[in-house]
Amino acid sequence: MFDVFRDVLLNPLSWQYGVLLNRFSDLTNLKQCLTALGYTNLLPQTTHPESQSHTTPIPLQCFIHRDPVRIPTQGHHPGWLKQYYLLNAASLLPVLTLDVKEGENVLDLCAAPGGKSLAILQTATPGLLHCNELDKHRHDWLLKTLESYFPPTLRHLLSVTHLDGRSIGSVRPGAYDKVLVDAPCSNDRSWLYTPDTHQGEMWLKERTQLPLLQKELLCSALAAVRPGGVVVYSTCTMSRAENQSVVEAVLASYPGVELLDLEQQLIDSLSDHFYFAHPSAGQLVIPQKGKTWGPMYVSRLRRIY
Repeated sequence: MFDVFRDVLLNPLSWQYGVLLNRFSDLTNLKQCLTALGYTNLLPQTTHPESQSHTTPIPLQCFIHRDPVRIPTQGHHPGWLKQYYLLNAASLLPVLTLDVKEGENVLDLCAAPGGKSLAILQTATPGLLHCNELDKHRHDWLLKTLESYFPPTLRHLLSVTHLDGRSIGSVRPGAYDKVLVDAPCSNDRSWLYTPDTHQGEMWLKERTQLPLLQKELLCSALAAVRPGGVVVYSTCTMSRAENQSVVEAVLASYPGVELLDLEQQLIDSLSDHFYFAHPSAGQLVIPQKGKTWGPMYVSRLRRIY
């Protein structure tokens, strides 16, 4: 299994790319063009697919191709909203698991570069979406992403901060209905593929320090969510120490929290495209030949009181 996973990540020419559509932009003819190129929608549509309402969201739309083709990235132009965002389609799993509803207050604790924040805004119109990023360069990247995809008339729904995510739970306790912790991780895609040996060695050294940071971020998220609210924890690594071990440690030490299973209907709907492993706490998407999505680990927790 690991050899197959490693072979995929060492061969970027085999990587597949999802095309996340932006419901706030003009999508005239875009879906027809993607379909003509052989793309299909990752998710089933339950409402009229041509609806362009800015107040009544349509289901999140992400088009994927069975082959490793990649359409061009759209450039940033002030005053113009991009039509799509290219991403690893498995990175939508945490957002789908979060299951944001209309009017909910949502915190994206480690939001840069902004793909998951953008996906949240495709699924529902929140009462507030608080996007936070500590790293200054990544924070600036996040701002540009949001500017490129979200209309000025709705930007009052956004709050973008440059804070240490470990402090937000104490600063804003119980303020959110849902929190996404897409935690800094060892990122197997970047680590395995880097041609820089020195950089790879640095990442290996930093890797041992990540679980403590991840636990602190997850605890902060649980403090920030209201009783009854949901926290989704995710990484893009296969490391047990950074995935289920983090979740299990927090469950053992943080009172009033329970582990929730991911919706089986959601897993079933994605199983034709994603290869799922089933760790003890959550779900893990593992890249395979022809299904190069992932790695992506996701776990869902609920604060009881």
